[in-house]
Amino acid sequence: MPATVPTTTPLDLDAYLDRIGWEGERRPDAATLRGVHLAHLRAIPFENLHAVGGTAPSLALSDLMAKLVHGRRRGGYCYEHNTLFAAALETLGFGVTRLTARVVVGAERFEDRPRTHMALLAEVPGDPRPYLADVGFGAVGSLLEPVPLAADTEFHGAGRRHRLVHAPRRGPLETWVLEAYRPGAEGGWQAQYAFTREPFEASDYEVVNWHVATNPRSPFSRRPYVQRLLPDGHLALDGGVLTRTGADGVVTERKPGDEAEVRRVLAEEFGIDAPEGLRLTV
Repeated sequence: MPATVPTTTPLDLDAYLDRIGWEGERRPDAATLRGVHLAHLRAIPFENLHAVGGTAPSLALSDLMAKLVHGRRRGGYCYEHNTLFAAALETLGFGVTRLTARVVVGAERFEDRPRTHMALLAEVPGDPRPYLADVGFGAVGSLLEPVPLAADTEFHGAGRRHRLVHAPRRGPLETWVLEAYRPGAEGGWQAQYAFTREPFEASDYEVVNWHVATNPRSPFSRRPYVQRLLPDGHLALDGGVLTRTGADGVVTERKPGDEAEVRRVLAEEFGIDAPEGLRLTV
């Protein structure tokens, strides 16, 4: 049975689906899962501005609705996105297991990275395979559509290529690794994050959310990191560098100048109104 975290505040499904622009079916089937997942990514940007301001964002569903849905000019990072998305999936009738993962992009040893990322397993009624779903991974290698939990199979979703592989097991649970096809990576495939199927609860995310947002050594607390999915690629602001990755893999970079230009970029390119008084340049 899927592990679920009960919500004390019901999700306003109509408001959520309006926010992401979803006008399709509301059935708990694979097509709806893929469609809502992609619509969420296209509509709500990834951003860590709460952490840059020195506070951990609230993961209460009412606060997530106020910020990501009703606010419309803000986004969030993985715990916010996937907590909201999990509640929407459960309201639609899917089963959801909440996971944590080690972000291993560029890591020599997976064990050197802590479990600081939130991902989801979604269960479609009548389908024996769960789907890895994740609308909160702030990287160009992120999933755009959920993929079945199946090893050594290449999946194509909305123009990106992914696969899941097993890592050498340490402990009783299988370790799964999400890989993205990245031109220039060795063999073309680059590991994104590693996870097991152990379920996690809301209290677990409260702890890791606070750590990631407030630890002075956390990259999320030290510089702005913002991203959004474009119709023809991917846009990211990492500290002082704005990177645009086209659908053809071509990367262009530029550096916004002063604070005013960074705020203009956030507003015009990402659809985000940065809080007043927040320092955005590094």
